[in-house]
Amino acid sequence: MTKNLLHLSYHIIVLLMSAGIALSIPHVFSSLAQNLLSFWAFVANEKMFLVSLEIVTAASLIIFFNYVRQGWKARALSRLATHAGLISAPPFPGLPGRGPIKRLKEARGSAGDIMIIGSTGLRTFATPEGELHHAVINCRKAKIMLLNPLGEGATARARSIPDPEITPEIIKRQIMESIHFLKKIKAGQKNIRLKLYPEMPLLKLAILGDHAFLRHYHTGLNVKEMPEYVFSGESMHGGLYLPLYRYYLSRWHDPDIPEYDLETDELVLRDPAGQETSRIRADWPGLSVQEKKAAS
Repeated sequence: MTKNLLHLSYHIIVLLMSAGIALSIPHVFSSLAQNLLSFWAFVANEKMFLVSLEIVTAASLIIFFNYVRQGWKARALSRLATHAGLISAPPFPGLPGRGPIKRLKEARGSAGDIMIIGSTGLRTFATPEGELHHAVINCRKAKIMLLNPLGEGATARARSIPDPEITPEIIKRQIMESIHFLKKIKAGQKNIRLKLYPEMPLLKLAILGDHAFLRHYHTGLNVKEMPEYVFSGESMHGGLYLPLYRYYLSRWHDPDIPEYDLETDELVLRDPAGQETSRIRADWPGLSVQEKKAAS
């Protein structure tokens, strides 16, 4: 009985509120119309007010349509980025977004396969602060390509950076430190392979699973100052991830780029079919110094 009374009371209240609103609408609109006519009669003869109103209205319309146009362009660029597989592109390393990218690298590199093209590799993975340091240590398999410390590319890269502290000797030393780091990892039964290319570096590319992290080397600038783009292989047709992956494989299988044997310190030359043809002893002073320190 109580529930029925509450239900009936609810319907009566709603009915009364609806009737009150319906009856008040004509009076509200009549009052608004009278106020609007009085206001317009007041401002009709105020030329400055009318001019100001026109200017404000025009400016508002311009801002509105520009906003709509920019939003349309942003949507088009967003669709294009989605088709390309681009999932992140922070403009500079210091801005927000670098932290998530570093965590993504660590997550994708852990217990997975890693492919890296860099210059010296020192600040990329050889030092504990490197963004791929833990990924290389915890990976299942790694293929890494660095500059040949005695190649022309190492010297050209050092001379392309205006910083007086960056010299060809510094570049060579950094490469040797990265090699020494990889030798330690290799000694821990890690599947690590290293190749040394001779020409000027073009791309800094790290492929971790189904994600590719890309920067490019610019003359006169440190690579850390360049934006980093992240591409996912999960987009439609693989996006730009697939061309980057194929680019890496073409570089890795180039017979003109020798492999560095981290156990014997020899450069291994192979034919286009991948068969070993010869070995050259890498008698590099920097490496021998590191070995003497380790032996002592």
